[in-house]
Amino acid sequence: MVEEVQTGWVGAVVRVEKSGGVHLVVLEDRKGRTRSFPLGAGFWVDGQPVRLVPHRPAPGKPARQRTASGSVAVAGARARVARGSRIWVEGRHDAELVEKVWGDDLRIEGVVVELLEGIDNLADRLAQFSPGPGRRVGVLADHLVSGSKESRIAQAATSEFGAEHVLVVGHPYVDVWQAVKPDRVGLREWPHIPKGTDIKVGTLRALGWPASDQADIARGWKRILGRVRDFRDLEPSLLGRVEELVDFVTAEAG
Repeated sequence: MVEEVQTGWVGAVVRVEKSGGVHLVVLEDRKGRTRSFPLGAGFWVDGQPVRLVPHRPAPGKPARQRTASGSVAVAGARARVARGSRIWVEGRHDAELVEKVWGDDLRIEGVVVELLEGIDNLADRLAQFSPGPGRRVGVLADHLVSGSKESRIAQAATSEFGAEHVLVVGHPYVDVWQAVKPDRVGLREWPHIPKGTDIKVGTLRALGWPASDQADIARGWKRILGRVRDFRDLEPSLLGRVEELVDFVTAEAG
């Protein structure tokens, strides 16, 4: 956790990026908001002044390879036999995005990602799965905001099956497409789609892409997914939640 002295902004270091020849550190606060600041002096860590500088590998040592999620890659590692615990996501696009960024990590950890096909199915699926020791379920939900239908379903599931066995977290976006940074598709921000219009159709139309049928939607998503290179192309509000789920389902043997 780092504090920027002039503004008093406190947040976790998410990443370092370069813009206009200047290195910037991105700090995420407790509410998931981010701000960027030039590296250098003017920061505090644990009450002590520090100077932030870009990381440079020690001379003569090769840079460590990283997975798309930012984890240290394990050379020659084989996929682990699947755990009893699972991560559930609402739909296919969520699963494909998680696979692209966290796939290497999940295979090493033996974590299987399954489709929930909508948060409304959560209670029934949990009853069939019977969560318990060694059989945890981590759920990634769309639009999990206070007071929503999704939040009520999540609270009910946690209450019924136990917070030690079921964890439901979510991002604030109506659709996981919006968890991809909009500049990856040439936008300053994702379009605001009016109620009554399918968000995927409205988004594709705003981009000027075909949106007449399901095939167009599938092709549009493939174009968006193809622009995702690694975790740096995703919003912190999704990154943190997926990491939380991975930690939850791997915290005990399964």
